[in-house]
Amino acid sequence: MEHLWGLFLGVGGILATAFGLLLSWAVYYDFSRSHIPPEFQHPWKLRLFHWGIIMTMTVGEICEHLGLCSQVLVVRFFLQLKSTRLDPSLFSKDLHFDGVPVRVYYPKAPSAGLRRGFVFYHGGAGLAGSIDFYQDVSNKIAKDGDLVLVSVGYHLSPEYTYPTQYQECLTATVHFLQNAKAYGVDPSQIVIGGDSCGGSFATVVAQKLVGRPDLPKLRAQVLLYPACQAMDLNLPSYQQNSTIPLLYRHSVAYLGLKYIRKGTSLCDDVLKGSHVPDEMRLKYGKWVSADNIPERFKLRGYQQVPLAPYKPEVYQQLTELLEVTFSSLFAEDSVIRKLPETLIVSCEYDVLRDDSLLYKKRLEDNGVRLSWFHAENGFHGVLNTCDAGLLTFPTAIEILDKVVDFVKSL
Repeated sequence: MEHLWGLFLGVGGILATAFGLLLSWAVYYDFSRSHIPPEFQHPWKLRLFHWGIIMTMTVGEICEHLGLCSQVLVVRFFLQLKSTRLDPSLFSKDLHFDGVPVRVYYPKAPSAGLRRGFVFYHGGAGLAGSIDFYQDVSNKIAKDGDLVLVSVGYHLSPEYTYPTQYQECLTATVHFLQNAKAYGVDPSQIVIGGDSCGGSFATVVAQKLVGRPDLPKLRAQVLLYPACQAMDLNLPSYQQNSTIPLLYRHSVAYLGLKYIRKGTSLCDDVLKGSHVPDEMRLKYGKWVSADNIPERFKLRGYQQVPLAPYKPEVYQQLTELLEVTFSSLFAEDSVIRKLPETLIVSCEYDVLRDDSLLYKKRLEDNGVRLSWFHAENGFHGVLNTCDAGLLTFPTAIEILDKVVDFVKSL
């Protein structure tokens, strides 16, 4: 017994030491590489979240180097430790829509008629995230919006290669549009939306549905800090927020390449723009331009950086990045002008902020009815703090309230 107790203490000591080393590394990495502006509210909350991410990514990297498992599997494991109960005012069913896993959330309270529907695509760079991880977000939208919400559990990369993710979001959405009444939903009152890459998928799904006259039209789309282009990663927000957690500028290129299963050694070429052919620079430069960003968003600093000389060998490896199903900002005007009413949410301290602003301008220029909320204290991934106890950011609740108010106003 004493031997077992000694062994237990020994293992516990090793684990405690390992945790201490990991935490020390996370703190050092955060303070040496991150810059949080003094005007940002609740900086210590942000740093605590960032430490957790750094520790998780570091454990994943160690496991990958040791040949135990990939880094992304470790990240997914720790994300699954987050547990959110179903709101007691709702009930849910796990189903498959034409082979795509979904969870449908229903309000328990009776309805006088058919409800609105909301199809939600979660974030996570197409590599992580899940229905369970986003249950707190689904709870609030379904409960406060008094609507039926479908959370789509699309399969993740690298096991399922791009463009599986947006295609499964599209498949689930088409099924819901075709069978809305079976779920107590008015087919003319269906909204789609998501955050981060989920918002990106929503832009693509909405564009694809423009060409489907056989289906009910979407009532609206909700785009929460989406990535909309992979052409210029030197726009003002990419410079100003390049080292603000939870998403660095370098991480945008790194995760994007991981998502499409390409070597991360090409990150620098993507960051410089060497992957963009000259003809695409001419065609899309009018849309991907700092000239389209309001001047007030350049006050925290901006220096124009032209794209680096084109490298054909890089483009040939990364053609996916500039496809309209990845860079939805590149859709033609004939498609954009047919998009449904839209809510766009941008975050001041998000490296992807200007993607939202550029997409917003494209919609406005094409006469799409649009609502916009700019979260002055928002950062990338803030939505995932909406039910984090003492670490909850008020901005996360504010964004979800804006989503609910927008849907109710339709």
